Amino acid sequence: MISCFCPLLSSEKKKGEPGEKGHKGAPGRPGRVGPAGETGQPGFKGQKGIMGRYGKVGPSGMKGVKGDMGDLGPRGPNGDPGVPCECTPLRKMIGEMDIIVGQLSSELKFLKNALPSPAAVAGIKETDSKVYLLVKEEKRYADAEIYCRTRGGYMAMPKDDEANAAIAGYISEAGLNRVYIGIHDRQREGVFTYADLSPMTTFSKWRKGEPNNAYDDEDCVEMVASGEWTDVACSPTMYFVCEFDKDSF
Repeated sequence: MISCFCPLLSSEKKKGEPGEKGHKGAPGRPGRVGPAGETGQPGFKGQKGIMGRYGKVGPSGMKGVKGDMGDLGPRGPNGDPGVPCECTPLRKMIGEMDIIVGQLSSELKFLKNALPSPAAVAGIKETDSKVYLLVKEEKRYADAEIYCRTRGGYMAMPKDDEANAAIAGYISEAGLNRVYIGIHDRQREGVFTYADLSPMTTFSKWRKGEPNNAYDDEDCVEMVASGEWTDVACSPTMYFVCEFDKDSF
């Protein structure tokens, strides 16, 4: 049996002297988030920031009340002299137009007074001294005579070819066949006079065979579209023509 002599090791070591402080190690991994802390005191008000971008244009507002008129501005400079005017022909033309306007105004006033309605007239015919109005409203002779007299005229009295032709043309243009005119022999049979009681002396346009006083009842006179006259009874109703002096306008 082999025996060994070994020195006994002590189970306890003696502590040495503390060594020098080592270098700071690398940071460790972040720990878990801790609980929220208490709310701190409000901070100081910050500075005003820069202006932002302009927004979109809004809708137009309501129109405001009109303001007071401003003060008159200063008088402007005088204009350049005008071009010399040859005014004599112009003045003559204006004078002629004034005359025409005056005549039209008189005729319009005449029509307003003479007519029961615009539909009752077939226009106006004129000669140098007379105005003729064909009334398209059927009346007996006596009523037609009153109608013309109350408006300042007479039933038409053709005393020459010019007047007779004007009335005949009037009848034809209106598309009529006959009208009463201002001639009759109601005062004395066979002695015809005009509506103003002036005698018939130098002019007549009797149709051949007229006047004939048929049935002893034809004391009034009509004119047909040809311009000829015939005696007729006074009781039937028909259109008629009034006559007015131009001087009465």
